[in-house]
Amino acid sequence: MSSNRILRAAVLAALLPAFAAGCTRTELPGLSSANAAPAVQMAARATGTQMLPDFATLVEQNGATVVAISVIKGAATAADETGAAPNADPNDPLQEFLRRFGFPNPGDPRGQRAPRGGEREEQAQGMGSGFIISADGLIITNAHVVDGAKEVTVKLTDKREFKAKVLGSDKRTDVAVIKVEANNLPTVKTGDPSQLRVGEWVAAIGSPFGFENTVTAGIVSAKAREMPDDGFVPFIQTDVAVNPGNSGGPLFNMAGEVIGINSMIYSRSGGYMGLSFAIPIDTALKVKDQLVAHGKVERGRIGVAVQEVTRELADSFKLAKPEGALLGGVEKGSPAEQAGLKAGDVVLGLDGKTVADATALARGIADHKPGDSVQLRVWRDGAARDMTVKVGAAPGEKVAARSEAAPAGKLGISARELTEQERRQLGAEGGVVVEQVAGAAAKAGVQAGDIIVGVGSERVNTVEELKRAVEKGGKVVALRVQRGKAERFVSVPVG
Repeated sequence: MSSNRILRAAVLAALLPAFAAGCTRTELPGLSSANAAPAVQMAARATGTQMLPDFATLVEQNGATVVAISVIKGAATAADETGAAPNADPNDPLQEFLRRFGFPNPGDPRGQRAPRGGEREEQAQGMGSGFIISADGLIITNAHVVDGAKEVTVKLTDKREFKAKVLGSDKRTDVAVIKVEANNLPTVKTGDPSQLRVGEWVAAIGSPFGFENTVTAGIVSAKAREMPDDGFVPFIQTDVAVNPGNSGGPLFNMAGEVIGINSMIYSRSGGYMGLSFAIPIDTALKVKDQLVAHGKVERGRIGVAVQEVTRELADSFKLAKPEGALLGGVEKGSPAEQAGLKAGDVVLGLDGKTVADATALARGIADHKPGDSVQLRVWRDGAARDMTVKVGAAPGEKVAARSEAAPAGKLGISARELTEQERRQLGAEGGVVVEQVAGAAAKAGVQAGDIIVGVGSERVNTVEELKRAVEKGGKVVALRVQRGKAERFVSVPVG
């Protein structure tokens, strides 16, 4: 027996007793339908007072609200002569099982069942999940499920199938809304993700690998997770098993409420490894409302580049603690510039709410519509002030740039003034160019060729101005550095 089959047999052997044990339900004294949660009762084991969730009732009440989605999109690649997808092991018994019974091939990155005999399909098939949010056929799923779709089919648990229309999708949040022509459909209840507690039970329902209405469960592992290159979705992290085909399906709390949309996993193998991420339902519903009304999402922007406030930067700006969003740059002619914001300002509040970090500011501004006015609490020159900014429209997918502060070291810079020709070529209003760098600045990430345009909120145009600004800056200075067309602050200890 191959190692692959041994591993699968071991997994099955481990699962069978666990399944048998999970079928036993014992109610503790005092636990009845009268005092249990209104939507989903709780089961308990006889071993002490530990309460276990009743997933069976949750599924009975909500399973019919979850749909399987199949999509026809672009051209497929040719299969090998065994009918397996590229990179799939033709001797894998699971691959053979799925081929024989017509299920989508998990070895295929598109989630489709590959053709046999080297045949080439003209259209590729994708799959995913979704859930019904209105009785007249509105369904939420992931944008990547329906991206590039030529045809979308929705299958209900009662085996009815409908062709669906894509009302709109938003790649930034990975949320899409589709519509089927039907009435009196079962709908989900939505909950409040802000009330989730790390460690509480949650469950997912979806169609992994085409196995419809599959239930998996786990706990909330973390909240407000930020993914690389994505600062607009505060993901819910869980250890719920999520696989290809689960995308777009609902994540339920134990009150039977949808609190998230299963969207992605983190994996080194391509399969589930215990890290799955869901889009909070409140984020998705805001997107849904705009997609239904306009077919697209409008986001606000004010024209700033933001970065985190480190301990060193907080010291240099005389902040009591590292908080808020530091403005590393302000675009010319932008709403931020028109309102009087400057590079070096630290935004501490937005519309009366604390801005914890750069991500919070980016999300808060993006949630506003163009034309809205927002109130910012800004820290400048050692004091807080209130400023009003009229929000503009974000072009395309870009809302606000992000820049990361480099680690600090010891100051050591040799610089000179820019020539008039260099200023014109670089598009720089002023500043000094770094010729040599060592010690503090080098460790902080300053490079030869960088242009230092300011220290804190003070602009510098000569070497003498740079020296005076550094001397006044205290133990840590925040150098405003231009590299190419981008600007950012770098904190550097002095002395």
